[in-house]
Amino acid sequence: MNTDDIKKEISQNIGHKVEIKVYGMRGKTSSYTGYIHAIYPNLFTIIENNVEKSFTYRDIFTGDIKIKYM
Repeated sequence: MNTDDIKKEISQNIGHKVEIKVYGMRGKTSSYTGYIHAIYPNLFTIIENNVEKSFTYRDIFTGDIKIKYM
């Protein structure tokens, strides 16, 4: 799967609920649950509790974040 495939998959799920896990440094992880809000050439956004958060397609490709469709 390349970044174009990831972008296409995310664009087909705009408005759907997702859970995003961000794998940070030193084994720390953060989780966000929200709805896919918008897509842009290099990133996409989700809305979680009326706050917009952005993530890049590259981070999914490299495994720095995982996206789970709910």
